[in-house]
Amino acid sequence: MFEVGFSELLMVGLVALIVIGPERLPRTARLAGLWIGRINASLSGIKADIQQQLHAEEMRQLMEQHQIGGEMERIIAETKAGIDDLEQQAQTLADDIAHHDKSA
Repeated sequence: MFEVGFSELLMVGLVALIVIGPERLPRTARLAGLWIGRINASLSGIKADIQQQLHAEEMRQLMEQHQIGGEMERIIAETKAGIDDLEQQAQTLADDIAHHDKSA
């Protein structure tokens, strides 16, 4: 995100030395490091939470797609069974008509 080179760090250090002073600079640097560490830890936690939520949403979408696919397979199977039943009834009717014609 921010690219800080050695020259920029050196400039910040010199300004901090002049403004804060040599007595308070080590304590201030430790405090700044502590705060930066806490901020990084918080950002890492937030990033992990966001990734977890995204993963959960992806899983929900996959489950929904799987349910839709299963529903489609069920509908196809029922349709095929209905078509088979209709074909069987049509064949029975044709046999009955053929048998009736022979009798007459």
